[in-house]
Amino acid sequence: MRVVVTGATGNIGTSTLAALAADPRVTAITGIARRLPHREAPKTTWERADITDTDLVPLLRGADVLIHLAWLFQPTHRPPVTWDANAVGSARVFEAAARADVPALVYSSSVGAYSPGPKDRAVDESWPTHGWPGAAYSREKAYVERLLDAHQARHPDRRVVRIRPGFIFERQTAAQQRRLFAGPLLPGRLVRPGLIPLVPDLPGMRLQALHSADAGEAFALAALGDARGAFNIAADPVLDATELAGLLDARPVRLPARGVRAALAAAWALRLVPASPGLLDLALRVPVMDTARARDELGWTPRHTSREAIAEFLDGLRAGAGRDTPPLSPDTSGPARAHEISTALRRRP
Repeated sequence: MRVVVTGATGNIGTSTLAALAADPRVTAITGIARRLPHREAPKTTWERADITDTDLVPLLRGADVLIHLAWLFQPTHRPPVTWDANAVGSARVFEAAARADVPALVYSSSVGAYSPGPKDRAVDESWPTHGWPGAAYSREKAYVERLLDAHQARHPDRRVVRIRPGFIFERQTAAQQRRLFAGPLLPGRLVRPGLIPLVPDLPGMRLQALHSADAGEAFALAALGDARGAFNIAADPVLDATELAGLLDARPVRLPARGVRAALAAAWALRLVPASPGLLDLALRVPVMDTARARDELGWTPRHTSREAIAEFLDGLRAGAGRDTPPLSPDTSGPARAHEISTALRRRP
Protein backbone atom coordinates (compact mmCIF):
# COMPACT_ATOMS: atom_id res chain seq x y z
CA MET A 1 0.00 0.00 0.00
CA ARG A 2 1.05 3.57 -0.67
CA VAL A 3 -0.05 6.16 1.89
CA VAL A 4 0.16 9.93 1.46
CA VAL A 5 0.29 12.09 4.61
CA THR A 6 -0.17 15.87 4.65
CA GLY A 7 1.30 17.70 7.63
CA ALA A 8 3.77 14.84 7.96
CA THR A 9 6.38 16.75 9.98
CA GLY A 10 4.13 17.84 12.85
CA ASN A 11 3.04 16.45 16.20
CA ILE A 12 0.64 13.80 14.88
CA GLY A 13 2.41 13.44 11.53
CA THR A 14 5.75 12.19 12.86
CA SER A 15 4.03 9.57 15.02
CA THR A 16 1.74 8.52 12.17
CA LEU A 17 4.72 8.01 9.85
CA ALA A 18 6.37 5.80 12.48
CA ALA A 19 3.23 3.70 12.92
CA LEU A 20 2.76 3.30 9.17
CA ALA A 21 6.40 2.39 8.55
CA ALA A 22 6.21 -0.35 11.18
CA ASP A 23 3.36 -2.09 9.34
CA PRO A 24 4.49 -4.56 6.62
CA ARG A 25 1.41 -3.76 4.52
CA VAL A 26 2.81 -0.29 3.86
CA THR A 27 5.34 -0.28 1.03
CA ALA A 28 5.65 3.47 0.41
CA ILE A 29 4.80 6.70 2.22
CA THR A 30 4.72 10.18 0.72
CA GLY A 31 5.18 12.87 3.37
CA ILE A 32 3.88 16.30 2.35
CA ALA A 33 4.91 19.45 4.22
CA ARG A 34 5.58 23.15 3.62
CA ARG A 35 9.03 22.85 5.21
CA LEU A 36 10.89 19.59 4.72
CA PRO A 37 13.01 17.93 7.42
CA HIS A 38 16.71 17.23 7.01
CA ARG A 39 16.32 13.64 8.19
CA GLU A 40 15.09 10.58 6.35
CA ALA A 41 12.20 8.44 7.56
CA PRO A 42 11.63 4.73 6.83
CA LYS A 43 9.70 4.04 3.59
CA THR A 44 9.10 7.80 3.21
CA THR A 45 9.64 10.13 0.27
CA TRP A 46 9.31 13.83 1.12
CA GLU A 47 7.47 16.32 -1.08
CA ARG A 48 7.45 20.05 -0.45
CA ALA A 49 3.95 21.45 -0.99
CA ASP A 50 1.56 24.02 0.44
CA ILE A 51 -2.04 22.86 0.48
CA THR A 52 -3.23 26.43 -0.18
CA ASP A 53 -1.67 26.74 -3.64
CA THR A 54 0.23 23.62 -4.78
CA ASP A 55 -1.31 21.32 -7.38
CA LEU A 56 -1.78 18.26 -5.19
CA VAL A 57 -3.27 15.90 -7.77
CA PRO A 58 0.07 14.61 -9.13
CA LEU A 59 1.23 13.89 -5.57
CA LEU A 60 -1.92 11.89 -4.80
CA ARG A 61 -2.22 9.81 -7.96
CA GLY A 62 -1.68 6.13 -7.25
CA ALA A 63 -2.18 6.48 -3.49
CA ASP A 64 -4.29 3.89 -1.66
CA VAL A 65 -4.98 6.18 1.29
CA LEU A 66 -4.64 9.88 2.07
CA ILE A 67 -4.20 10.98 5.70
CA HIS A 68 -4.89 14.70 6.00
CA LEU A 69 -3.18 16.19 9.08
CA ALA A 70 -1.98 19.61 7.86
CA TRP A 71 -3.24 22.41 10.11
CA LEU A 72 -2.13 25.96 10.93
CA PHE A 73 -2.66 27.19 14.52
CA GLN A 74 -1.07 30.62 14.22
CA PRO A 75 -1.35 33.57 13.72
CA THR A 76 -4.46 33.86 15.92
CA HIS A 77 -4.55 37.64 15.36
CA ARG A 78 -5.00 37.08 11.63
CA PRO A 79 -7.89 34.60 11.26
CA PRO A 80 -8.06 34.95 7.46
CA VAL A 81 -4.59 33.34 7.31
CA THR A 82 -5.61 30.27 9.31
CA TRP A 83 -8.95 30.08 7.49
CA ASP A 84 -7.17 30.01 4.13
CA ALA A 85 -4.82 27.25 5.28
CA ASN A 86 -7.28 25.13 7.23
CA ALA A 87 -10.71 25.56 5.64
CA VAL A 88 -9.83 26.46 2.04
CA GLY A 89 -6.70 24.28 2.14
CA SER A 90 -8.68 21.26 3.32
CA ALA A 91 -11.24 21.82 0.56
CA ARG A 92 -8.39 21.75 -1.97
CA VAL A 93 -7.01 18.53 -0.43
CA PHE A 94 -10.38 16.77 -0.61
CA GLU A 95 -10.98 17.92 -4.19
CA ALA A 96 -7.50 16.75 -5.21
CA ALA A 97 -8.14 13.36 -3.59
CA ALA A 98 -11.35 13.03 -5.59
CA ARG A 99 -9.66 14.00 -8.87
CA ALA A 100 -6.77 11.60 -8.19
CA ASP A 101 -9.24 8.77 -7.43
CA VAL A 102 -7.82 8.07 -3.96
CA PRO A 103 -10.15 5.37 -2.57
CA ALA A 104 -9.75 6.19 1.14
CA LEU A 105 -9.41 9.42 3.12
CA VAL A 106 -8.56 9.77 6.83
CA TYR A 107 -8.93 13.24 8.33
CA SER A 108 -7.74 14.62 11.66
CA SER A 109 -10.71 16.37 13.21
CA SER A 110 -10.74 17.26 16.91
CA VAL A 111 -12.69 17.35 20.15
CA GLY A 112 -12.78 21.06 19.31
CA ALA A 113 -15.20 20.37 16.44
CA TYR A 114 -17.91 19.35 18.90
CA SER A 115 -20.68 21.64 20.10
CA PRO A 116 -20.66 22.35 23.86
CA GLY A 117 -21.69 19.21 25.68
CA PRO A 118 -23.36 18.01 28.87
CA LYS A 119 -21.51 18.08 32.18
CA ASP A 120 -22.90 14.80 33.51
CA ARG A 121 -22.00 12.32 30.75
CA ALA A 122 -19.66 11.57 27.89
CA VAL A 123 -20.81 11.97 24.29
CA ASP A 124 -20.32 9.60 21.38
CA GLU A 125 -19.56 10.41 17.76
CA SER A 126 -23.18 11.36 17.02
CA TRP A 127 -22.90 14.56 19.10
CA PRO A 128 -23.26 17.68 16.88
CA THR A 129 -20.06 19.10 15.39
CA HIS A 130 -20.97 22.77 15.16
CA GLY A 131 -18.00 23.87 17.24
CA TRP A 132 -17.75 26.97 19.41
CA PRO A 133 -18.09 30.15 17.31
CA GLY A 134 -15.80 32.23 19.52
CA ALA A 135 -12.68 30.24 18.63
CA ALA A 136 -11.24 30.23 15.10
CA TYR A 137 -9.79 26.76 15.64
CA SER A 138 -13.24 25.37 16.50
CA ARG A 139 -14.99 27.20 13.65
CA GLU A 140 -12.50 25.83 11.17
CA LYS A 141 -12.68 22.26 12.49
CA ALA A 142 -16.49 22.38 12.34
CA TYR A 143 -16.44 23.79 8.80
CA VAL A 144 -14.13 21.04 7.58
CA GLU A 145 -16.56 18.48 9.02
CA ARG A 146 -19.19 19.99 6.69
CA LEU A 147 -16.73 19.80 3.79
CA LEU A 148 -16.35 16.08 4.51
CA ASP A 149 -20.13 15.66 4.58
CA ALA A 150 -20.26 17.14 1.08
CA HIS A 151 -17.31 15.00 -0.08
CA GLN A 152 -19.03 11.83 1.11
CA ALA A 153 -22.29 12.83 -0.55
CA ARG A 154 -20.54 13.38 -3.89
CA HIS A 155 -18.35 10.26 -3.61
CA PRO A 156 -20.29 7.57 -1.76
CA ASP A 157 -17.91 4.91 -3.06
CA ARG A 158 -14.94 6.42 -1.17
CA ARG A 159 -14.07 5.34 2.37
CA VAL A 160 -13.90 8.32 4.74
CA VAL A 161 -12.71 8.25 8.37
CA ARG A 162 -12.72 11.15 10.83
CA ILE A 163 -10.48 10.82 13.88
CA ARG A 164 -11.44 13.22 16.70
CA PRO A 165 -8.60 13.30 19.23
CA GLY A 166 -8.38 14.99 22.59
CA PHE A 167 -5.29 17.05 23.45
CA ILE A 168 -2.14 15.33 22.15
CA PHE A 169 1.16 15.46 24.05
CA GLU A 170 4.57 13.84 24.19
CA ARG A 171 8.07 14.85 25.21
CA GLN A 172 9.31 15.70 21.72
CA THR A 173 6.46 18.12 20.98
CA ALA A 174 7.19 20.37 23.96
CA ALA A 175 9.15 23.03 22.06
CA GLN A 176 6.46 23.39 19.40
CA GLN A 177 3.55 23.53 21.83
CA ARG A 178 5.31 26.12 23.97
CA ARG A 179 5.74 28.29 20.88
CA LEU A 180 2.14 27.81 19.73
CA PHE A 181 0.32 28.38 23.00
CA ALA A 182 2.60 29.95 25.63
CA GLY A 183 4.94 32.00 23.48
CA PRO A 184 8.59 33.03 23.80
CA LEU A 185 8.25 34.50 27.31
CA LEU A 186 7.67 31.19 29.11
CA PRO A 187 10.93 29.71 30.48
CA GLY A 188 10.25 25.99 30.18
CA ARG A 189 12.80 25.06 32.83
CA LEU A 190 10.59 26.71 35.47
CA VAL A 191 7.69 24.35 34.75
CA ARG A 192 8.82 21.79 37.33
CA PRO A 193 7.25 20.33 40.45
CA GLY A 194 7.45 22.69 43.39
CA LEU A 195 8.16 25.88 41.43
CA ILE A 196 4.57 26.53 40.36
CA PRO A 197 2.55 27.14 43.55
CA LEU A 198 -0.97 26.85 42.15
CA VAL A 199 -3.06 25.66 39.23
CA PRO A 200 -6.27 27.57 38.39
CA ASP A 201 -9.38 25.48 38.98
CA LEU A 202 -11.91 26.93 36.55
CA PRO A 203 -15.57 25.90 36.32
CA GLY A 204 -15.91 23.36 33.52
CA MET A 205 -12.18 22.68 33.17
CA ARG A 206 -11.67 19.05 32.11
CA LEU A 207 -8.96 17.69 29.87
CA GLN A 208 -8.87 14.54 27.76
CA ALA A 209 -5.32 13.86 26.67
CA LEU A 210 -3.38 11.16 24.84
CA HIS A 211 0.16 10.42 23.78
CA SER A 212 1.23 11.32 20.24
CA ALA A 213 2.39 7.74 19.60
CA ASP A 214 -1.10 6.47 20.46
CA ALA A 215 -2.65 9.05 18.13
CA GLY A 216 -0.33 7.92 15.34
CA GLU A 217 -1.39 4.32 15.92
CA ALA A 218 -5.06 5.30 15.62
CA PHE A 219 -4.45 7.02 12.28
CA ALA A 220 -2.52 4.02 10.97
CA LEU A 221 -5.30 1.64 12.01
CA ALA A 222 -7.88 3.85 10.29
CA ALA A 223 -5.80 4.08 7.12
CA LEU A 224 -4.94 0.40 6.77
CA GLY A 225 -8.22 -1.21 7.85
CA ASP A 226 -11.77 -0.95 6.58
CA ALA A 227 -13.18 1.48 9.17
CA ARG A 228 -15.59 4.22 8.15
CA GLY A 229 -17.07 7.17 9.99
CA ALA A 230 -15.98 9.07 13.07
CA PHE A 231 -13.92 7.88 16.04
CA ASN A 232 -13.19 9.67 19.31
CA ILE A 233 -9.73 8.94 20.72
CA ALA A 234 -8.42 9.85 24.17
CA ALA A 235 -6.73 8.09 27.07
CA ASP A 236 -7.97 7.69 30.62
CA PRO A 237 -8.43 9.33 33.03
CA VAL A 238 -10.20 12.59 32.28
CA LEU A 239 -8.01 15.20 33.99
CA ASP A 240 -9.21 18.08 36.14
CA ALA A 241 -7.37 20.83 38.03
CA THR A 242 -6.64 18.53 40.96
CA GLU A 243 -4.98 15.97 38.68
CA LEU A 244 -2.93 18.64 36.89
CA ALA A 245 -1.89 20.23 40.17
CA GLY A 246 -0.69 16.84 41.39
CA LEU A 247 1.67 16.54 38.42
CA LEU A 248 3.29 19.84 39.44
CA ASP A 249 3.14 19.43 43.23
CA ALA A 250 0.93 22.50 43.19
CA ARG A 251 -2.34 23.45 44.81
CA PRO A 252 -5.60 23.79 42.83
CA VAL A 253 -7.18 27.17 43.50
CA ARG A 254 -10.74 27.92 42.48
CA LEU A 255 -10.83 31.03 40.29
CA PRO A 256 -13.61 32.67 38.30
CA ALA A 257 -13.38 31.91 34.61
CA ARG A 258 -14.29 35.51 33.75
CA GLY A 259 -11.26 36.92 35.59
CA VAL A 260 -8.83 34.42 34.08
CA ARG A 261 -10.25 35.07 30.64
CA ALA A 262 -9.85 38.83 31.08
CA ALA A 263 -6.19 38.38 32.03
CA LEU A 264 -5.58 36.10 29.04
CA ALA A 265 -7.38 38.52 26.71
CA ALA A 266 -5.17 41.38 27.89
CA ALA A 267 -1.99 39.33 27.43
CA TRP A 268 -3.12 38.22 23.97
CA ALA A 269 -3.99 41.78 22.92
CA LEU A 270 -0.51 42.90 24.04
CA ARG A 271 1.12 40.07 22.03
CA LEU A 272 2.51 38.50 25.21
CA VAL A 273 0.96 35.08 24.55
CA PRO A 274 -0.11 33.42 21.27
CA ALA A 275 -3.17 31.60 22.67
CA SER A 276 -6.34 33.59 22.16
CA PRO A 277 -9.05 33.92 24.83
CA GLY A 278 -11.36 32.07 22.45
CA LEU A 279 -9.27 28.94 22.99
CA LEU A 280 -9.92 29.16 26.74
CA ASP A 281 -13.65 29.57 26.04
CA LEU A 282 -13.50 26.47 23.87
CA ALA A 283 -11.54 24.42 26.44
CA LEU A 284 -14.18 25.14 29.09
CA ARG A 285 -17.03 24.03 26.81
CA VAL A 286 -15.86 20.94 24.92
CA PRO A 287 -17.66 17.76 25.95
CA VAL A 288 -16.04 14.69 27.43
CA MET A 289 -15.81 12.10 24.64
CA ASP A 290 -16.83 8.46 24.85
CA THR A 291 -14.04 6.47 23.17
CA ALA A 292 -15.74 3.05 23.16
CA ARG A 293 -16.21 2.96 19.38
CA ALA A 294 -12.49 3.42 18.69
CA ARG A 295 -11.66 0.57 21.04
CA ASP A 296 -14.42 -1.75 19.82
CA GLU A 297 -14.46 -1.11 16.06
CA LEU A 298 -11.07 0.40 15.25
CA GLY A 299 -9.22 -1.95 17.59
CA TRP A 300 -7.39 0.99 19.20
CA THR A 301 -6.15 0.87 22.78
CA PRO A 302 -3.81 3.60 24.07
CA ARG A 303 -0.56 2.40 25.59
CA HIS A 304 -0.10 5.53 27.68
CA THR A 305 -2.44 7.07 30.24
CA SER A 306 -3.35 10.74 30.00
CA ARG A 307 -1.24 11.37 33.11
CA GLU A 308 1.79 9.76 31.46
CA ALA A 309 1.33 11.84 28.30
CA ILE A 310 1.14 15.11 30.28
CA ALA A 311 4.04 14.14 32.57
CA GLU A 312 6.22 13.34 29.56
CA PHE A 313 5.29 16.64 27.94
CA LEU A 314 6.17 18.59 31.11
CA ASP A 315 9.52 16.82 31.25
CA GLY A 316 10.15 17.79 27.63
CA LEU A 317 9.12 21.37 28.37
CA ARG A 318 11.72 21.63 31.11
CA ALA A 319 14.38 20.14 28.82
CA GLY A 320 13.40 22.13 25.72
CA ALA A 321 12.85 18.86 23.86
CA GLY A 322 11.81 18.56 20.22
CA ARG A 323 12.36 16.62 17.00
CA ASP A 324 14.48 17.32 13.94
CA THR A 325 11.60 18.58 11.80
CA PRO A 326 10.90 22.28 11.25
CA PRO A 327 7.62 22.43 13.26
CA LEU A 328 9.02 20.46 16.21
CA SER A 329 12.55 21.84 16.22
CA PRO A 330 13.94 22.78 19.65
CA ASP A 331 16.41 25.20 18.02
CA THR A 332 17.04 28.26 20.23
CA SER A 333 19.72 29.90 18.07
CA GLY A 334 19.51 33.56 17.14
CA PRO A 335 17.65 33.13 13.81
CA ALA A 336 15.28 30.59 15.33
CA ARG A 337 14.58 32.87 18.29
CA ALA A 338 13.91 35.80 15.95
CA HIS A 339 11.47 33.62 14.00
CA GLU A 340 9.69 32.64 17.22
CA ILE A 341 9.35 36.23 18.37
CA SER A 342 8.07 37.24 14.93
CA THR A 343 5.49 34.46 15.16
CA ALA A 344 4.50 35.61 18.64
CA LEU A 345 3.93 39.10 17.26
CA ARG A 346 1.55 37.58 14.64
CA ARG A 347 3.61 38.77 11.71
CA ARG A 348 3.87 35.33 10.12
CA PRO A 349 2.50 31.77 10.43
